[in-house]
Formats: sequence, C-alpha cells, structure tokens
Amino acid sequence: MFTGIVEEIGEIIAVKKDGTNVHFTVKSKLSKSLKIDQSVSHNGVCLTVVKKDTASHTVTAIKETLDITTLSQLKKGSKINLERAMQAGARLDGHMVQGHVDQTATVTKIEAQNGSWNFHFEFDKKPHFSLVNKGSVCIDGTSLTVVKSKKKNFSVSIIPYTFEHTIFSAYKTGTQVNIEFDIIGKYVERLMKLHK
Repeated sequence: MFTGIVEEIGEIIAVKKDGTNVHFTVKSKLSKSLKIDQSVSHNGVCLTVVKKDTASHTVTAIKETLDITTLSQLKKGSKINLERAMQAGARLDGHMVQGHVDQTATVTKIEAQNGSWNFHFEFDKKPHFSLVNKGSVCIDGTSLTVVKSKKKNFSVSIIPYTFEHTIFSAYKTGTQVNIEFDIIGKYVERLMKLHK
C-alpha cells in the first residue's frame, strides 16, 4: 500500500530481458535503504526488489504488468517516480494507492496557469472505472485530485513543487502514463453493479 507521495526520482541504468520478464535496474538515493523482497512503487507500479547495492536496486516486471503499464517503454536513462510502501501509523498524506495500475492514459493538453499547470488526459473507457470531480487518481505513482472529469478524459492541476519533484516536468502532449483509479470508488462501482 502506498500514498502516492513521490519520494524520489530514479533513473533506469539497465534493462535486461529474461524470457517474457524484464529486469530494471534503478539508480536512486532510496536504493541504499531498500531491502530484498521490499515493495516499491515505480511510476505507480508495485514491484519487488530482487537485488540491490548502495546506489541502485533491481526489480522484475512480468508480461502482464508490461502489457497494461508503460514500463515496456522504459529504457536506459528514463526517469521514474519512486515511493516506498507506507508505514502503518504514519500520516496518509496522499490517498490509498495499491500500486496496481488499471490502465494507461495519454496526455492530450498541458496548460500553463501562471505558476501552476493543468494537465489533461484521455483514457480507454474499458474497463469501466469512474472518476469524479475532486476525487482521487494516481498518475505514474503521484496522488492527485481530479479537477474536471468527463466520460473518457480528465484533468489535474500541478503545483510547482510536484512539477519539479516528479516526472511531470518531462511530460509532453502524447506522453503515456500509468493510472490507478481510486480503490474505494472501484469497490463502490462494483457493488452497485452486483446489486442492480
């Protein structure tokens, strides 16, 4: 379980294919404090640390994960958002994030707002998940509040701190991102369907 508050921007320093799996080695300041078997959010995807040293760590993504996320687009030099799992008893500064990406979305427009930015995204309506205005969404591991929500698109506002301390500063029109819909909303939606 994560909060969607990005701790560090890491850099991919190696990508190694192994059958249908891919091993990613990430250089970051967090790496030295990680442990083998620890869960870490990489651009919003929960992955297990399988190897580490003082400057880097390695995680493995299986085919299913590669198929539904943007991880298959990562290459040597790519920057990624990192967050360690939340600690029990700590403040929940973002929202409850599982690290289980639902699908990808595409940046359709970026609007500068004289000190902040509005980012617009479009996503596939299948599977059917809903967003609500002022609800929560996780984009590449970053917990955000939905500004405007429509059937297949939504927008979020980004403050300078988030812009500078996540990979949002690298987004352009056409960039694909990982999105995880709010877990509470998904359960409510599922229960409503079952009781129709």
